[in-house]
Amino acid sequence: MNLKARLSVMNFLEFAVWGAYLTCMGNYLGKAGLGESIAWFYAIQGIVSIFMPTLMGIVADKYIQPQRLLGLCHLLAGIFMLGCWWMGVEAGFGNELQNKSAFIALYALSVAFFMPTIALSNTAAFTILKENGMDTVKDFPPIRVLGTVGFIVTMWFVNCAVWENGSFTFTLAENAHKFQYTYMQFFVSGLLSVVLCAYCFTLPECRIVPKQGNTSLAETFGLNAFKLFKTKKMALFFVFSALLGMCLQVTNGYAGPFITSFKGNPAFADTFAANNATLLTSISQISEALCILLIPFFLKRYGIKVVMLMSMFAWVFRFGFFGLGDPAMPGVLLFILSCIVYGVAFDFFNVSGGIFVDQECASDIKASAQGLFMMMTNGLGATIGTLIAGEVVNHYCQWQGDYLQGDWQMCWFIFAGFSFIVGVLFALLFNPENKKK
Repeated sequence: MNLKARLSVMNFLEFAVWGAYLTCMGNYLGKAGLGESIAWFYAIQGIVSIFMPTLMGIVADKYIQPQRLLGLCHLLAGIFMLGCWWMGVEAGFGNELQNKSAFIALYALSVAFFMPTIALSNTAAFTILKENGMDTVKDFPPIRVLGTVGFIVTMWFVNCAVWENGSFTFTLAENAHKFQYTYMQFFVSGLLSVVLCAYCFTLPECRIVPKQGNTSLAETFGLNAFKLFKTKKMALFFVFSALLGMCLQVTNGYAGPFITSFKGNPAFADTFAANNATLLTSISQISEALCILLIPFFLKRYGIKVVMLMSMFAWVFRFGFFGLGDPAMPGVLLFILSCIVYGVAFDFFNVSGGIFVDQECASDIKASAQGLFMMMTNGLGATIGTLIAGEVVNHYCQWQGDYLQGDWQMCWFIFAGFSFIVGVLFALLFNPENKKK
């Protein structure tokens, strides 16, 4: 197997681990007696993203080669995730967990070691490509797209896989113990983490290069990037990064329970969408993979501000289409449109924002500035946004049996209204200078 194929397998497994539970975990939590805590499960990912990637990055820079540290982190993340699975096994299908606090603790530990692996996998891939004389700009994007493919594959798997009465089958039918509603999604994730751990130790070495000269404590922890807040343009950019980051995990946490809630309505109970929410929402990841390829064209033609504005107003449509749609025809078409615009909503800000940071920042703080951008979006913004979204959903909706039912339309319209206001303010306040090429 050639080098790029080996790195593609690494990326496939990296995001397959995440795709096994990220978009369907809410359905299981409702059945396990943790429905009102869904927001916290997604907020935990943001909380650990504030500090764990930085700490593991320091270890990878100085002590353990990144591909090996990637494997060790996945081993720990997998073990803790398998612990979540085992607690579900002890409770049984459809039953509440016996020790909810222990389950949350195991999940938090698993996520704490998983979130740094996203950056570590990039670091390992870039290092290996460079040491073998390859062009990262040309060769990495096709490798990274395989990560999104892995995410989609495990989404499809847990949507259709059924373990019932000692037999394993695949089905799209309703009223089956599909993995998307059970603790088996955590087993898939944990097992793949352990497999990836073993695979990482077969990858080429990424030799640690000792840093020359003295490094201050602020530089070690990436704190020197905070001086960017002294510039109005960059301060506004990072503030809006956090505001937009508040949208990132809302549909990951609640799209599944929302679409599945229609099973509690006899008029929609037998529809394909209501019974295959995870499969339907995987269109979002397919769109994401395709939209990555469109970014260079739109950046060249319209510029950074317009591209980021397209992302912000795409979130308005993402939430609005959910509020207007339903699982039957023609309402399900609005669900599909919501999933399609997700690619623009997610990629056009995250990727173009990273390019903007790279263009605007001095070479000695580029890495720290990228870390600050990720902290503001996936850390601070995503955490605050997820917790607020949880309060909104818990106010308008309640668990009735296996389904989270209530005024979902109001919830989605509130989220859409927030995105609209952020977009308008961004258009009025953010004015980056056009630099000469």
